[in-house]
Amino acid sequence: MEKLKLKEKAGYGFGDFASSMFWKMFSVYLLFFYTDVFGISAAVVGTMFLVTRIFDGLNDPIMGILADRTNTKWGKFRPYLLWMAIPFALFGVLTFTTPDLTTSSKIVYAYVTYCLMMIVYTAVNVPYASLLGVMTSDLKDRTSLASFRFIFAFAGSILVLATAEPLVEFLGNDQGVLNPQKGWQQTMTIYGIIAAILFYGTFHLTRERIQPPKEQKTALKADLRNLAKNAPWFILLGAGIFTLIFNSIRDGSTIYYFKYYFDTQEAFQLPLLNVPLTFSTLYLVLGQAANIIGVVLAKPISDAIGKKRTFMAAMFMATILSCIFFLFDADQLFFIFLFQFLISICAGIVFPLLWSMYADIADYSEWETGRRATGLIFSSSSMSQKMGWTLGGALTGWILAYYGFEANIDQTEEAKTGIRLMMSVLPALGALLSAIFMIFYRLDDKFMIKINKELTLRRNNEPTTNNPL
Repeated sequence: MEKLKLKEKAGYGFGDFASSMFWKMFSVYLLFFYTDVFGISAAVVGTMFLVTRIFDGLNDPIMGILADRTNTKWGKFRPYLLWMAIPFALFGVLTFTTPDLTTSSKIVYAYVTYCLMMIVYTAVNVPYASLLGVMTSDLKDRTSLASFRFIFAFAGSILVLATAEPLVEFLGNDQGVLNPQKGWQQTMTIYGIIAAILFYGTFHLTRERIQPPKEQKTALKADLRNLAKNAPWFILLGAGIFTLIFNSIRDGSTIYYFKYYFDTQEAFQLPLLNVPLTFSTLYLVLGQAANIIGVVLAKPISDAIGKKRTFMAAMFMATILSCIFFLFDADQLFFIFLFQFLISICAGIVFPLLWSMYADIADYSEWETGRRATGLIFSSSSMSQKMGWTLGGALTGWILAYYGFEANIDQTEEAKTGIRLMMSVLPALGALLSAIFMIFYRLDDKFMIKINKELTLRRNNEPTTNNPL
């Protein structure tokens, strides 16, 4: 079994560095951009997120099916990184562009550009995620590859979180007056160029090695029927959705938390650029750094106690810590930042495990049915991401509206309480439900080693014994 080289693991990581820059812009800043810069209400944005992301989530299985049936000299999944890099960057810029239109026309513009952005995001991200399942069949190499992926992903997030607000201030400076519309558009242009270059890097540095069984014929009904019977897939789908709800509510409410709950956003001034560095920037960057620590810890801990137990322990711990977070007042900065660090370590542990488990499920499905549908199964992971993100984003907008939030004014105590709940108790419910789902997940590491050995024999046309769960 061929071991992956460091260059290829890093090359794979480039792709999620690029995707995560956009993902973090959307999950942390897009709601704020729409309410405080673009100029539409939180309730309208919440509904838009629900409608467009449900539509987008339904596109994921379609993209997975399409990718499974793509045959080129470069493979099934890598070509999409080449074809979609430029559209990915372009629609990202258009999403963060504020046209000079009436409010109703702006809403239409937001729906159209965000929908197109998510279609292109799916066309890149589903094949990219599926690529992990065909680069290697080694279980530990897969966890290592997923860890590389998320180290780069969180590095991309750190880049965005550390530079977005300062860049908006710097690029939007029109003779001493801040033009936020210009600042956000030009900032996104920079990120788009970086993302396109990195996707090209992933395309050139990775290879597809695992192919479907030679006798396998294209049969969509069979693939869908097998997926519908795959219990571990449904369990991981649920766990993934609630994990993303946990993260998206926390991310989406952070800017509001520091802008409206704190007396001042500014932590200190950057001397060279003469722009302020905010508490929200420091908080979010600290969280991403802690995520990387969690990613690094995921492999040794899961090697010792298994992926399932590691996942459950991390989510139960995140639940407890998030509930405690609600007790902190605005003047307790040390504890606010300490708990952000600890909660983010827990979140960081979970993500590489999720993606590694989806690769295991693709193997389990092939072992049980004789058919391999890597793209379809991995599209479900992207779908769970987006469904969790959808529900989390919509809930964030709706909860803000429910508690009486209005942009760019002093908030009522009721609105501040709602924002604090969105940073603590509400995401804790998502983490708890994610852990509960994993209690019922049955593909432990011991069983997956058995499956991997039997699949290797089967691919070499040697006799095996198939004993389903």
